[in-house]
Amino acid sequence: MDQAPFYSDVDDGPPGGRAFWLTASDGVRFRLGDWPVSGAKGTVLLFPGRTEYIEKYGRAARDFAARGYRTVAIDWRGQGLADRVSGNPALGHVGHFSDYQKDVDAVMAALPDLGITGPYVLLAHSMGGAIGLRALYRSLPVRAAVFTAPMWGIELPLLVRPLAWVLSSASNAIGRGEILSPGTTAEAYVLNELFAANKLTSDSDMYEYMQAQARAHPDLNIGGPTMRWLHESLMEMRRLAQRPSPNVPCLTFLGGDEAIVSAQRIRARMAQWPGGQLEVVTGARHEIMMENAETRAFCFDACAAHFDAHLGKQPSACSAR
Repeated sequence: MDQAPFYSDVDDGPPGGRAFWLTASDGVRFRLGDWPVSGAKGTVLLFPGRTEYIEKYGRAARDFAARGYRTVAIDWRGQGLADRVSGNPALGHVGHFSDYQKDVDAVMAALPDLGITGPYVLLAHSMGGAIGLRALYRSLPVRAAVFTAPMWGIELPLLVRPLAWVLSSASNAIGRGEILSPGTTAEAYVLNELFAANKLTSDSDMYEYMQAQARAHPDLNIGGPTMRWLHESLMEMRRLAQRPSPNVPCLTFLGGDEAIVSAQRIRARMAQWPGGQLEVVTGARHEIMMENAETRAFCFDACAAHFDAHLGKQPSACSAR
């Protein structure tokens, strides 16, 4: 397995961070990042959100390392240093939302060869929350799951929702699925949006951390999503909403000032997740792990406590697909 570039100059993670190239079953190449921890209690499988990349979670890996956990993260296809799957590499794109599961499968097959052992636990953010929920239905072998602002619905004005369905469906039908979604740009969000107006974090230091990464390594960046990505995402969120929650211990964080994903969908899902727990964090925005020091400490303490409580249990079998 070949080493991949890893930008340790900007990750601010624990020492020893590294990355590897993996290839999915359809030939798409992507990166797996790893922050080893000697004597780790378990390994956090960190599923990032749309536009994100391994190095963005260096500080999160450092927080987990301090609590005894190794962290691995993924550059999903179409973003970070993974193969871009659109004719315009600046846009976020996917052929089918199910393609992300090919990346998950390649990761799980590669972990033993890399000496990255369990027990495994899942932490999935935003778009990674939709991918992660689907992976749980496909029996991802984790002892427990944490979601932060999971993309189980997108926050859209009531009158815009039907328009998003119609436009995205029509664009794909006429072969225009790779055009930019309305209201977005081809530039990286953190370089195009002033801190005062951003929807990601209320903490200026963490916003500067993200901006510094985007400026130092522009090859990591993508801009807005294509119409194909929008349509595929809407379809997947609809399919997921029709399924009962899996039998996996779950903790979910929702920012009180969330404005990107649907808080209503998250509340509805967690209200019917057996034994699930929802933590609403007052004053936090979309990226709970990128908030102020107090919020971050609360988040990572709660994650570690949740994971610790379930490490001794076997992964729950989930035969539903």
